[in-house]
Amino acid sequence: MKRCQWVENKPDLYLQYHDQEWGTPVYDDKKLYEMLLLECFQAGLSWYTILSKRASFKFYFDDFDPIKISKYSDDKINDLMTHKEIIRNRSKINATVNNAIVFLNIQKEFTSFSNYIWGFTDYKIITNVTDDFVTTSELSDNISKDLKKRGMKFVGSITIYSYLQSVGIVNDHDTNCFRYKQLTK
Repeated sequence: MKRCQWVENKPDLYLQYHDQEWGTPVYDDKKLYEMLLLECFQAGLSWYTILSKRASFKFYFDDFDPIKISKYSDDKINDLMTHKEIIRNRSKINATVNNAIVFLNIQKEFTSFSNYIWGFTDYKIITNVTDDFVTTSELSDNISKDLKKRGMKFVGSITIYSYLQSVGIVNDHDTNCFRYKQLTK
């Protein structure tokens, strides 16, 4: 089975993520929030690190519930800093609390975060037809700027481009990858 080059010779965790999740369109706000949280923590780290700690993130961050996370106190943040099973970066943890508040505000304004994020493409999947490796686009630049204007942190264009790939707004599977064909039907 032919896969994207970036996943060749990677551990099974990568293969499962690539084969079952990466690039699959997501419209559910809970899943969109989960992936945004994980992508923000990934900044400067490998995706494998995040994938290997995903279950711990889910546990310690209340099943990725933005309502609960938006209410985290300093005591809760200090407690999170003690758990080596997650990324213990105070700036990223503080940003997660802040971003949950912004996420909820966006939900109120647009009736869902899905409406907001998919609205940037008029609810269409952007399918790249090149196998060139890119890390940003005009779309990720625009979304990053808007999210920052709204107060989100750790949402630079590279992080947002990766996010758009992960939630299927951008289909960046290699054109000869079996998932590319599945997602462009």
